[in-house]
Amino acid sequence: MLASLALVGLDAVFPTQHLYGDLTRILDQVDFTGVVMNGMLAFLLFAGAMGLDLRALRDRALAVATLALLGTLISTVLVGGAFWAAAQALGNPMPFAWALVFGALISPTDPVAVLATLKNVQVPEALEIEMQGEALFNDGIGIVLFTVLVAFASGSGGEATGAGGVATLLLHEAGGGLVLGVVTGYVAYRAMRAIDDFPVEVLITLALVTGTYALAQKLGASGPLAVVAAGLLIGERAPRHAMSDNTQKYVSALWTLIDEVLNSVLFLLIGLEVLVLRFQVSGLTLAACAVPIVLLARLVAVTAPVLLFRWGGNLCLGNVPFLTWAGVRGGISVALALSIPESDAKPAILAATYAVVLFTIIVQGSTLGMVARRTL
Repeated sequence: MLASLALVGLDAVFPTQHLYGDLTRILDQVDFTGVVMNGMLAFLLFAGAMGLDLRALRDRALAVATLALLGTLISTVLVGGAFWAAAQALGNPMPFAWALVFGALISPTDPVAVLATLKNVQVPEALEIEMQGEALFNDGIGIVLFTVLVAFASGSGGEATGAGGVATLLLHEAGGGLVLGVVTGYVAYRAMRAIDDFPVEVLITLALVTGTYALAQKLGASGPLAVVAAGLLIGERAPRHAMSDNTQKYVSALWTLIDEVLNSVLFLLIGLEVLVLRFQVSGLTLAACAVPIVLLARLVAVTAPVLLFRWGGNLCLGNVPFLTWAGVRGGISVALALSIPESDAKPAILAATYAVVLFTIIVQGSTLGMVARRTL
């Protein structure tokens, strides 16, 4: 991002040189939404899910489900309402439905960004499991809400925007994705158990990711949730029952490498997108307002489930400051914003999304360790 801003600054000083023209033309040819949602995401989610302790996740299931479902819904409504009010106050009004679309795409924490950030932060194991689980599962909810709200805002929703249609879509996408991931993951696990040849077993994991994600898209199920479910199953059962020590070494090395390389490329693309995203000056003030709006909504979205379900003993009020600051957003939010149909509200939503993503990755991500030391 710093390199991008330096090029923008040099171009402003020397407007006749067009120093970043070639790079901008290359970036204009990159379909960021397609690269993230249909390329990198499946591999990054599978790599993250494989490293998650399924037994520990099972113990924190209620906390994870509460944060992923209830927290996302609360945040979507709060962000949408506050963003709409801010737009009205700043003289840049937009329909309430489009403000809710922004709430839906920015409310889920980004699994890639969260998992990458947690690698450098020491937190209690139970809290880390909650954060990882929330990040891996809540974008399935967020994407369903986003799909429904975009259809409603653009006037193409039909029956899918009713309560029954939303529930059916949620069950089909989220539930269908989880079931599909368990089925394909189990088939891959049985194949790996029947074979003792590490190159073939490594290829099975790659085929599992690409095949599961493609099949989920074909069936209208949630691809992200499907690969998460498959990754959890393989990560839990395969090392104990299907992989030799040699196979474990190669599989672990491959997915660690994939995770590191794709993470680097993804964050590089996020920074370079500064060169090609054209924001309206009138929307920059609204974009700046979006940062505190999203932070406050995250605070409420994390606090409300803690207060409502304290009797369950699965959530701790003392963790609220850290969970609030750890709500990192990333490439998925940018990809969803770019996929919005052209409308008068899109430039403002895109600018606000980019402002929040950059703030959470750079400011929150880099200071999360300090917040952890002071609050946990």
